[in-house]
Amino acid sequence: VQLVESGGGLVQPGGSLRLSCAASGSRFSDYTLVWYRQAPGKQREMVASITPGGNTNYADFVEGRFTISRDNAKNTMYLQMNNLKPDDTAVYYCYARLYRITYWGQGTQVTVPS
Repeated sequence: VQLVESGGGLVQPGGSLRLSCAASGSRFSDYTLVWYRQAPGKQREMVASITPGGNTNYADFVEGRFTISRDNAKNTMYLQMNNLKPDDTAVYYCYARLYRITYWGQGTQVTVPS
């Protein structure tokens, strides 16, 4: 499985972005999918996750601003991010897990200037 993120960019505070993570390979619908982010000088942290059954989980800092979703027919995961803040500036990565098999994307940069 290869994961390719897209949709990052520069956005003003209060703006929105939708990140996409396109996957190649089979059994996409069986994977737990996760968005992580890593800001400069900080550890990588979980942003949101979605199970094969569609159950979602969010980090506390999301505060209802982000929505994770998946389209198994398109082998794609999304992260809709609204009301972005400067603290959201980071490289955003997608991650896929099936049992002990894990994959990472290469990341997409999101910049929210202060």
